Amino acid sequence: MASLSIPTAEAPASSWGTALLHTVAAEVSPEPALAAARQQAARALAERPLPSRREEAWRFTDIAPLQAITPALLAPGTTAPASLPAAAAGVVRLVLDGHGDPLAGVSLPVGIESIPAAELGTLLQKTPTDRGVEGASTHAAAWAGSEAPWCGLLAAATAGQILALRVKGVVEPTLELVSEADSGEGVLPLRVLLILEPDAQLELLQVHRAAAASLTSVFLQARLGAGARLSHGLIGQGSGAAVLLAELAIDQEPASHYAFTSAVAGWALSRLEPRVLQSSGAATSRLRSLQRVDGRQIADQHSQVRFEGPEGKLDQLHKVIADGAGRSVFNGAVAVPRAAQRTDAVQLSRSLLLSDRARIDTKPQLEIVADDVKCAHGATVSRLQQEELFYLRSRGIDAARAAGLLLRGFCGEVLRDLPAAAAIWQPLGAMLGEEAPRP
Repeated sequence: MASLSIPTAEAPASSWGTALLHTVAAEVSPEPALAAARQQAARALAERPLPSRREEAWRFTDIAPLQAITPALLAPGTTAPASLPAAAAGVVRLVLDGHGDPLAGVSLPVGIESIPAAELGTLLQKTPTDRGVEGASTHAAAWAGSEAPWCGLLAAATAGQILALRVKGVVEPTLELVSEADSGEGVLPLRVLLILEPDAQLELLQVHRAAAASLTSVFLQARLGAGARLSHGLIGQGSGAAVLLAELAIDQEPASHYAFTSAVAGWALSRLEPRVLQSSGAATSRLRSLQRVDGRQIADQHSQVRFEGPEGKLDQLHKVIADGAGRSVFNGAVAVPRAAQRTDAVQLSRSLLLSDRARIDTKPQLEIVADDVKCAHGATVSRLQQEELFYLRSRGIDAARAAGLLLRGFCGEVLRDLPAAAAIWQPLGAMLGEEAPRP
């Protein structure tokens, strides 16, 4: 197995990042097909400091919860797959613990196959991963450099294995990817690559849970061929000092359809970065997201959507519930260059402020160069409407229950778009501040 070496030259990398990279180099040998890509990412990460508020993309995000995590990999056995609720009917579940083979003992459904190691190295070099709004997509070789998104770079530099799957035709069962850092302290890096062949269809559900001082670091890449459809849900249920950093790099060819729905709550710090590229336009992207923060929690979402051809479509809705002294950050960047004529893009941010101490920073952003487009964006921050509360109370419903009903309605607009298999994880309960299911 190839080993990971860390540059010894003086670099501006943080002591936390340097300590993590040295731990990875000492403890984990990557899969051979992953070795070159991980080596490249590790070198880039070693030259990068931790994100700071001096960077525009991080200026509202306090990374203190991240720095409090032990810079070492989670030890085997500190995850708790035995405690997971039974998978729903019609679901194929893969458990990602960063150590064992998630495919061991699992029969993949018809239409999904593991990508052979002989092909994987080439695919990692050919899959676009950066969706910067200031330029066209770049490939993995360039992405692992100084301009790479930090969250994805972290996972790429530390993951010792990759789940790489190819999808052909219509896959009937839902594919469920689950990670749980229940009692361990440290870092759980996860990397996933999905290749959907033309006209393939897949429903995917990611579930990440943690209950201790751990970092779940996720990097998922998906390439949708012409006419492919991916329905993608992500549930993040954390508690205590747990941190979630998730980078999603989605590449769409013409006539493809990507629908993404996320529900994230309970983390000391969560940062979700969906980056979507319509490489030739003429595709459809639908993004739905819901966050809840309470106490001193921080939830951050930075999304980027770029159209590289005409007649692309985007429908994006981001919703937040902020209570206690929690803080929510949303930055949604949409780039429509001159080549993207007849683009139809709508982006909306809606936030509920339940406390005078909570804070919401929201920034929908359109960058339009094309002159024949239909684009709109907007943002609202409000409290529960007193008229609606009064109406419910006039019907004999007490104040607490009335507020709960309004919150359920607010959440339902997003949660109803999650895959049906998400029901066993009780996402609404997490959004309402109820205890997440942990048998």
